[in-house]
Parts: sequence; C-alpha cells; structure tokens
Amino acid sequence: MNGMTPWPYPLWLAHRGAGKLAPENTLAAFRLGAGFGFRAFECDVKLSRDGEAFLLHDDTLERTTSGQGSPAEQDWAGLSQLDAGAWHSPPFAAEPLPRFAQVAAFCQANGCALNIEIKPCPGEEARTGDVVAREAARLWAGALPPLLSSFKPEALAAARDAEPALPRALLLDKLWDGWFECAQDLRVVAVITNWRLMDATLIQRLHASGWRALVYTVNDEAVAERLIADGIDGIITDAVDLLGPGGK
Repeated sequence: MNGMTPWPYPLWLAHRGAGKLAPENTLAAFRLGAGFGFRAFECDVKLSRDGEAFLLHDDTLERTTSGQGSPAEQDWAGLSQLDAGAWHSPPFAAEPLPRFAQVAAFCQANGCALNIEIKPCPGEEARTGDVVAREAARLWAGALPPLLSSFKPEALAAARDAEPALPRALLLDKLWDGWFECAQDLRVVAVITNWRLMDATLIQRLHASGWRALVYTVNDEAVAERLIADGIDGIITDAVDLLGPGGK
C-alpha cells in the first residue's frame, strides 16, 4: 500500500441508511443507522424531471413509494408528497423522499461520511452525474467530501468533468472487460465490487494502483472477517444491528 493517500472514510457503511430495519434511502433510515453507531452511509441519488436531486434506488416509484412510474418524468413538487415509508411498516408511514440537501445536512450535523451512488434513470446518466457532482461540491464545501460512485461510467465521467476534485469510485457487479482501464480513465480513488468478486488478490491489485477496495453488501460476519483480514478498506452492510459499530 505504499504511496497510497490517507483514507478518510470509516470501514463500515450502512446501506441505504439502515435500509432493512427502516425504509431505505430515507432520513428515518439514516437516523436509525446513526443510532447503531454508524458514521458512514451509502445512498442512491437520482434526479426529478425538474432537476431536483433526491434519494431513490429504483427506476420506478412503485416498490418503495406510493407513487407510480418513472421519477425522471415527474417534478419534485409531486414527488415530495409521496409516502416513502408505509411500504416498509406502519411506524414509518408518511416518511417522505429526502432531498439530497437534507441528507447532506444530516451527515454534516452528525459527523458522518457518505458514499453517494449516482443512480440515473435510463438516458439520464450524464445529466445526473453532472448535477449530483455540482450539488455535492456545493453542499459539502469545506467539509469531508462524499465519495461519488456509480455502475454507469458515463455518469462518473460527467461527475469528473463537473467537479474533478471530488473523489470517485467505480461500482462493479462483475469484472467486465475493460473495467480496469475505465477506472483509470475516470481517475477513481476506489473500486467498489459485489463482495463475491473481492479477494486478497484483487485487493492487492487495487492497492498497487493506488486505489482503495470496498465491497457491497456484506451481511455475514465470517465474510466480513475474511475481507478485513485481506485488507479491505470499506464494507457496506444491511446488517446494521449485527455488524460493524452495531455488532453485538
């Protein structure tokens, strides 16, 4: 790991807030994760039709909100009125979709780091990467910047071009041909893979390139222990009550 710059982010990140025990990608999930001691979070950010950055994972609204259809075809005024909690359980009914700015305020008020997955709706890759990067630079001015990540190289390229100083990470669910060269071109600081792809050899290869190695979504203690022993730099987990700061 010679020549690597210091890594300012905690080892453990709560996935989509505490996105199993509370409705994912809501402030309620962030609050719950913080209550379990987590000081770093992962979340998904996309854009409304009128350019508002907000938290949502899917390309459609049905699974996690009271809305329907693509959020890219709806303005924030309508999206802000949706119920993003009742689908999970009654205590979270009427929990709204959070604006990106609200999550930024929560993280900075609580001294928490953030990994933002840029999650564009189809066809919105460059626009989403550009807007999210510019918003992140504005919202975190003078603070520890968030780590911007995406499975979509076009979104990360737009983020790089908009705000080159913000740290970036390429997300991988498989080691597709050309991923390494793509990561070089995007000037990433980290690569985040499905945990099943990550082993000591890949960690060493990433570290030799000056990059950090992170994984999603680890919910098994034995897997986490193996990865930590291999030198992993970040673990994204759903099991906020069992692993990491929340572990028993």
